[in-house]
Amino acid sequence: MDQETLNKFEELDKKLDQIWRSAEKTRKYFLWMLIISLAVIVLPLIGLAFVIPQFINIYTNSGLGL
Repeated sequence: MDQETLNKFEELDKKLDQIWRSAEKTRKYFLWMLIISLAVIVLPLIGLAFVIPQFINIYTNSGLGL
């Protein structure tokens, strides 16, 4: 192969490495956004599953009525 073709291959290889790094950064960003979203939404829902019955029990037994 001639030198021009080899230079093009090297240039394409560098660009592929840059694309791969960018894709990995994006993948990690989306992974952390998913983890944070789950922590912000799911964990409070699990907590409410335990707190709401206790609150209803206290509220109905305190004589205030509904």
